[in-house]
Amino acid sequence: MMIKTLALSSLALGSVAAFTATPASRNDNLVLTTSTPRAMVAFSPDDRPESSTTTSTTSELPPLSTSTEPPPQKPSRIMSQALPFLQCPVVLQENLDMAGNVGFDPLNLAQNTEQLWNYREAEIKHARLAMLAAVGWPASELWDRAVASQFGMDPLLDDTGRAPSLLNGGLGRVSPIWWGFCIGLCAAIDMYGLAKARRGDPQYRPGMLGFDPLNLYPADQQGQARVELAEIKHGRLAMVTVVSYSIEEWVTKIALVDETPGLFVPLTEAVEQLEQIEMLAFE
Repeated sequence: MMIKTLALSSLALGSVAAFTATPASRNDNLVLTTSTPRAMVAFSPDDRPESSTTTSTTSELPPLSTSTEPPPQKPSRIMSQALPFLQCPVVLQENLDMAGNVGFDPLNLAQNTEQLWNYREAEIKHARLAMLAAVGWPASELWDRAVASQFGMDPLLDDTGRAPSLLNGGLGRVSPIWWGFCIGLCAAIDMYGLAKARRGDPQYRPGMLGFDPLNLYPADQQGQARVELAEIKHGRLAMVTVVSYSIEEWVTKIALVDETPGLFVPLTEAVEQLEQIEMLAFE
C-alpha cells in the first residue's frame, strides 16, 4: 500500500513539473520548455522524443521614420510672358506681384530684388515724365505762338512749327531760368522720393510719393493693383510714343500736329491743311 502511494505522488509531481516554464533569458527571448513525464512516455509512440522545446524570439525591427518634411522638389520652370521662348529670370519670379511684371529682362540687368526696385523707381519716373511729354509735345505746337504773343515773348517753334527737341534743335532758345526751375523741381521730387523709400515702410512700393489730391487711388488691394498696372502700361506706351515723335519730325521735317491734323484740330481745318500740303507738294 505504501509503495502504491509513493508511485502516485511521483506521478503527480512529474505532471506538475511538465507544465512549469523556465525563467526568461536576459536577451528578452521567451523560452518555453515542456518535459514529458515518464508515465506519459509509456503510453506514447516510440518515435516521439522524450522532450520538446519551443522557442519564440522577438525580432528587433528598425525604427519607423517620423520625419514629416516633403522630399525636395525641383523649382518649376516659368517662361517669360513677353518672350515665351525664354525662361523668366529668377528675380522676376520672386516678384510676380509687381505691377507690369511680364518676365522681360533678356539681359538680366536685375541681379537681386534691391536692383529690381531701383530699376522700377527709374522706370516709373521716366514713365510719368513721358506721359506729360506725350501730351505736352503736340500741345506746345498748337498753342505756343498764341501763349508767347500774350506775354510778348518769342515763340520757341521753328519755321515749320516743330517743337524744340534733341533732333529738331532749338533747345538753346529756352530761357536758362526755365531750365533752372525744371531741374530744381525734379531734384526736389527725387530727393523726397528717395527719403520716403529709405524709411523702411513695408507698404512702400516704387513710385509711391503719396500724391493723390483727387483721391483716385483705391482703398482695396484689387483696385490698387489695377491702377498701378494701368499706370505702368500707359507710361511704357508714352515712352515709346515720345521717341516716335522725335524721330518722325526729324525724318519728315513736318510738325506732328500738321502731319496728323485730324487728331488735333477740327475736321474742317484738317481737310484745309491737307489740301494746302497737297498743293505745296505739286508746286
